[in-house]
Amino acid sequence: MTPQIEAKLRRAFAGSLIVEFDPKMDLEKLVSPTAMVIVAGGDGTIGWVVRKLADTNHPLGILSMGTFNNFAKSLRLPTNVDAAIRVIKEGRPKPITLGRVNKTIFLEAAAIGLFGETIAAGESAKDKAFGAFAEDVKHIAEAKPFTYELAGDIRGSGSAMSLVFTNTTSIGSQMPVSDKTPIEPDLDLSVHAGETRTDIVKRVLARAVLSKHGEGGKGQVFKFRKLEVTTKPKARIYADNAYVGRTPATITAELSAVQVILRR
Repeated sequence: MTPQIEAKLRRAFAGSLIVEFDPKMDLEKLVSPTAMVIVAGGDGTIGWVVRKLADTNHPLGILSMGTFNNFAKSLRLPTNVDAAIRVIKEGRPKPITLGRVNKTIFLEAAAIGLFGETIAAGESAKDKAFGAFAEDVKHIAEAKPFTYELAGDIRGSGSAMSLVFTNTTSIGSQMPVSDKTPIEPDLDLSVHAGETRTDIVKRVLARAVLSKHGEGGKGQVFKFRKLEVTTKPKARIYADNAYVGRTPATITAELSAVQVILRR
């Protein structure tokens, strides 16, 4: 956020209350029950606001200005500020699909096992949180295969290093995982994403070197709206890039009450 961009936003949305993002703020006290809310920032900032408003009726405009912008790109929203402003002014509010693992909402993905630990480490490195990064690397090194059982919309069992439940085409550092977008009503399960450390490296290279989705090998995916997952031994669960506990896990696709402003 530069002074020039801030001035542009103030001109575009004259009369709005503009506040600097603070994760400790009480967002609902700042706005009336039906006010339009516009968030400018990266996936972390946008995710915080979407989670706060997920069960409200606010129209939500997104100005995606982050490093990776997985959520905005999966919604086919522009990452250019001028184009994003035009979408907010001319677009149409629509509910979108959000994921929930146990009690935690996720925008991009939930992951069990190695893949989630890798994404968390990448986020710690990006934020230069070196203490957290060292802990995340330790979890990656200690990751082992687990057996799993699935119940609900998909029934099955097997062994894996990772189970990845996706809502966006890419997650983390723009690692390609599926063709899923939040406009669709369900989530995708990939058993093969993160099945080895080599697979994760290939997905990182697909983003960093090839600069396009789909080159990392998305593997086989299954669509679902509700899954119950148990593992032996218990495995770590991540929602987007945050650790949220250990298995068992209930993962659901839910239509949000908040309506994101999308292109007409």
